[in-house]
Amino acid sequence: MRWHFIGVGGSGMSAVATLVAAKGVDVTGDDRGESLYFLALKEAGLDVRVLEDASRVEGADAVVISTAIRDSNPELARARELGISVIHRSEALAWALEGLSLVAVAGSHGKTTTSAMSAWALHGAGIDASFAVGARVFGIQGAVAGGYAGSSGVAVVEADESDGSFLRYRPRVGIITSIEPDHLDYHGTVDRLHRAFADFARSCDVVIAHGGDPVVVRVAQAARDAGTRVLTYGVDEGLDVVVSDDGVAGFGAEYGLTVPIPGAHNRLNAAAAWAAAVEMGADPARAAAALTTFGGTGRRFQLRGEAAGVRVIDDYAHHPTEVAAVISAARAAGAGRLVVLFQPSLYSRTLEHFAAFARALSVADAEVVLAPLHGDREDPIDGVSSQLIADEMTIPAHMAESLEDAARIVAEVATPGTTVLTVGSGPVTKAPDWVLARLEDA
Repeated sequence: MRWHFIGVGGSGMSAVATLVAAKGVDVTGDDRGESLYFLALKEAGLDVRVLEDASRVEGADAVVISTAIRDSNPELARARELGISVIHRSEALAWALEGLSLVAVAGSHGKTTTSAMSAWALHGAGIDASFAVGARVFGIQGAVAGGYAGSSGVAVVEADESDGSFLRYRPRVGIITSIEPDHLDYHGTVDRLHRAFADFARSCDVVIAHGGDPVVVRVAQAARDAGTRVLTYGVDEGLDVVVSDDGVAGFGAEYGLTVPIPGAHNRLNAAAAWAAAVEMGADPARAAAALTTFGGTGRRFQLRGEAAGVRVIDDYAHHPTEVAAVISAARAAGAGRLVVLFQPSLYSRTLEHFAAFARALSVADAEVVLAPLHGDREDPIDGVSSQLIADEMTIPAHMAESLEDAARIVAEVATPGTTVLTVGSGPVTKAPDWVLARLEDA
């Protein structure tokens, strides 16, 4: 049996391809370029190629796509012409994880880190959990990109609300980290987005809900009323799991837990991950101890290098709340002077949140470089560009003509002792290498 993946080098697709291959399926795949995920699959022996060739789907039993793949894609068109089954990546993942006891992590922010932390805590407690996470998970032997096939009968999945695919799973434990307006291009209205999260919560046996987010609390209460068991977590006394700077309290005891990556949001993510691991049978002390050594994930406050006294950190933040959090985390970590290179993604998201992005980026003692907007799967919207954000900012921003130009500006304004943050969900992740190269050549 052969399954062909279109856009196999994406962070989510690569994890699914890994787990499908582990089930004994012959996996092939194509993409337009060699991402780090693509290269990891290639190194693992999968037949992945840089091309877009309709003939590659011929003879496949199924073709796997993500929401980003358009109907005009020649491989997809050929698959439909031949009558080959076309399935969404979430369907493929659900098939690969069939029969396993699932932890599913949902939320507007923190899904990837919390998923990776959950897998890390389980592994640290001796539970060889499978996982599908939208980023590389550092430090787990045998992981390929964001995927790993374990032997324990337990799995962790990053459950994506952007296209409603998180409703395909039936989790033993569901985590909801936050709910904010996003992906309204799919859901249409905030009310429909909230209803989707409510449906997700009711699909779980247990929901671990962020008690500091009022929308999450309302969704969790509705699930509790429908018979789902709910555990709340956060910093406030009276919640089921209470996190502090150096520990976590829950399940009748307190445990030391310090998180090796900065930011109050990451302490919250760790608390949710710890609770999920305990619910899945992990020893609480071992799970807490494991999280103190969490190895991190790709593109989540990831140090990409240092040159000429300048540190360059890359982060996937692509919503105003996330952008503010990563800047706050850098400040908390003693980053000193900041230069922030931000590339907004999606026309619809930028139109919805440009004023909030401007507020998040208008920070004292920082320089901001705005790269041109990355449309990704969307067609342009008239009048929507990075300039919308610049016009609302209370500090001046450098406007770049291209991503390469943005990297040039960053290298020119960065001085020894500066921390550079490259921020966004698109190709901005290429910028750290360009910045470091320019600094080394200066």
